[in-house]
Amino acid sequence: MTDNEGQFDAIVVGSGITGGFAAKELTEAGLKVLMIERGRKIEHQIDYETETKAPWEMEFRGEGDTALYERDYAVQMLNRHFTEFTQNHFVNDAEQPYQKAPGKDFDWFRSYQLGGRSLTWGRQCYRWSDYDFGANKRDGVGTDWPIRYAELAPWYDRVEEFVGVSGAREGLAQLPDGHFLPPMELNVVEQAVRERIRAKYPERVLTIGRTANLTEARPEQGRAHCQYRSICARGCSYGAYFSTQSASLPAAQKTGRLTVVTDAQVHRLSYDPATRRVTAVHWIDTRTGEHKRAHSRIVFLNAGSFNSVHVLLNSRSEAMPNGLANSSGVLGTHIMDHASTLAAKAIMPGFEDRTTFGNRPTGVVIPRFKNMETLDGDGFTRGYSYQGGAMQSTWTQGKRMGGIGAEYKDKLHQVGPWSMVLVAFADSMPRAANRLTLSKKLDPRGVPQLEIAFEHGAEEHAALADAKKEAAAMLTHAGGKVIMGFDRPNHGGTAIHEMGGARMGWDPQTSVLNRWNQAHDAANLFVTDGAQMSSSACQNPSLTYLALTARACDAAVSMLKEGRI
Repeated sequence: MTDNEGQFDAIVVGSGITGGFAAKELTEAGLKVLMIERGRKIEHQIDYETETKAPWEMEFRGEGDTALYERDYAVQMLNRHFTEFTQNHFVNDAEQPYQKAPGKDFDWFRSYQLGGRSLTWGRQCYRWSDYDFGANKRDGVGTDWPIRYAELAPWYDRVEEFVGVSGAREGLAQLPDGHFLPPMELNVVEQAVRERIRAKYPERVLTIGRTANLTEARPEQGRAHCQYRSICARGCSYGAYFSTQSASLPAAQKTGRLTVVTDAQVHRLSYDPATRRVTAVHWIDTRTGEHKRAHSRIVFLNAGSFNSVHVLLNSRSEAMPNGLANSSGVLGTHIMDHASTLAAKAIMPGFEDRTTFGNRPTGVVIPRFKNMETLDGDGFTRGYSYQGGAMQSTWTQGKRMGGIGAEYKDKLHQVGPWSMVLVAFADSMPRAANRLTLSKKLDPRGVPQLEIAFEHGAEEHAALADAKKEAAAMLTHAGGKVIMGFDRPNHGGTAIHEMGGARMGWDPQTSVLNRWNQAHDAANLFVTDGAQMSSSACQNPSLTYLALTARACDAAVSMLKEGRI
């Protein structure tokens, strides 16, 4: 085993959304930081290999090699963002195996590379409210969050101002407004549906999705405004959407205090029970197989929700036989992922003479409107929200049309009817039975694989049944003809919002982290990716991850300066 050269103030494990942001915050605070990334290096603007390619420039015209996918990408190919254009931004499942508990299904979508899933995420950015932070205490499921919205609001501000989030202010208590760039526009059908829904249901608001795509350039960051291509997951040389490469990494590198190591699979942390401190981070060089380690005063785990828990579980020792920071016994438990399904799709007549141009990289959202001031859900105590949008069939309808020659091509120049979809996202209840454990099977580098046991329960099914009913009612009232809708949740993992496993809480006997994201059992260890979450809410969690990361970095730096860690 070799020691990495140099001594660091902080080590950040992972380079995705939260890892990149942690590196930025810590280096800007004056710390010397080592950031360790499991995957390969991807350099901004240079390594986005398919960004500007047309389908006819791709070997399989963008559709990909089916035989290859079935062999090596059996899980990743199920991701809606996975195509021949983006496949290099997703893991090879054959090389990165995981296990599912018997009788359980969980589709774990992963991106191991510099930037992690910041290159492939959906970019939806929503604040949580006290309906969310207070949910566990209110209905007695899970452990109470040790923070509330007022404590996190300044950190939401800080993150939004740096990231660049476009959106419309709506004045909703359940979806607090933020510091927004000008919003993208609703199309004509969405605007009509918004007005018609509001007329009958004043408490329900359809608004444009709040997205980390710039509608105004950020020249000080070297980032241009969005080009409305909606091919974000290929990588964006304009820097128009927020990623580690476009924003956080340049800011951290500008300080001169960041060291980046890639192709490095962190598999465990060393722990000294006498000092109650993490003493080293251990990784395997995936190119050479060499085992390496580094030391620092603090460690931030940002490897991705399940990967961070995996590292902690695998960091077993005589002092911590069930995993590092697990004196409570809850490490790996209470994992969550939003229960999601296509609640309704409707044909929207009356707009045939209208069309739109460009490819807006966001949809619409209808925030939660159930179980707020009173519990009015039938069989569920939390909430659900919708995402979706209105679209018009275009030349792509040719994939399903017969024809040949000039007449066929002329038909493809004509736009078709409008339709609208609403996809429901329901709260995922924190349950002890939904958990991560170490498998007896090893990965290609000899590390125990992660085993995932997860299933949705009666509350999620009840919420989606209600969401299907209400979606159909709203679209029908808005003039639509509903043609389908579902109330069964998709597989766990499909929402790509996996979280939990190292939850925050007041009590060290029922939680892994305290209110500063600091491990109860290891004073110099912080976890600020999705593993930290104590509940799921029903809106996208990434902005909350970032706000908690910024807050934890500030706290950690203060603790270092004051000599408390």
